[in-house]
Amino acid sequence: MHCVSVVIADRHPVVLLGLTYALGAGSGFKIVARSTDGTSCIENIRRLIPDVAIFDISMPGLTGWEVLAAAKSESLPTRLVLFTASAGEREIAMAAAAGAHGVISKDVTPESLVQSLRQVADGQRQLPLRPSKQVVFREQGRVTISENVLTVLTDRERQIMRLVSEGLSNKEIGRKLNITDGTIKVHLHHMFQKLDVSNRTVLAALAILTERNVE
Repeated sequence: MHCVSVVIADRHPVVLLGLTYALGAGSGFKIVARSTDGTSCIENIRRLIPDVAIFDISMPGLTGWEVLAAAKSESLPTRLVLFTASAGEREIAMAAAAGAHGVISKDVTPESLVQSLRQVADGQRQLPLRPSKQVVFREQGRVTISENVLTVLTDRERQIMRLVSEGLSNKEIGRKLNITDGTIKVHLHHMFQKLDVSNRTVLAALAILTERNVE
C-alpha cells in the first residue's frame, strides 16, 4: 500500500496529538509536518507538497479558509481537508467552492478518520452534504430548490456547474472547456436565474447534492 504523506495543523496541541496517534504506524500515512498556525501550515504545504493536508478552520496567522485560498491560487496539488468541530451545509458548500477535497468532523472515530483520508488520497471527495428531495439553504432568506429543477440546465451549463463544484475559477473552467471567461460569466448568470440562486457557493453545493442523488 502506498504510504500517504500528510501535513496536519490545529491550534490545539491535544488535537495534533490525537491526529498523530490516529495517523501513526500501521495507518498507511506518514506525517511530514505539524503546525499550530495557518501561516506555517501553508508554508509546509508549499515546501513539502504532501499528498494530503488536514487542518482546522480557526487557526492563528491564517485561517483554514485563507490556507485553502492560498493553495488554490498557487495551484498546489495537495488534497486539502478541513478538520472542524462543527460544519453546517453552508460551510461545507463553501469549502467545496473553495477547492477543499473534504470536510471531516472532529467527532469521528480514528478508524473513520483514516478511512476518509485514505479516500481523499485516492481522489474521492469527502463533503458530507445530506442528499434529499429538496435542498434548502439559508442565505439572506430561504432558498428552496427541488432536485428536478436541474433539468432546466443545458449540457454545457451542467458541465460548468460540475467544474464550479470542483473549486475551479472562471478562467480555469474556460481553459478546460475552451471557451472565454466572458462566456463563462454569461452561462453562470443564466444558471443563477434558472435555479434562483445568487452565488457559486450554492451552485457548487447543488452540484454535489445532485451527483449524490444520481448515485
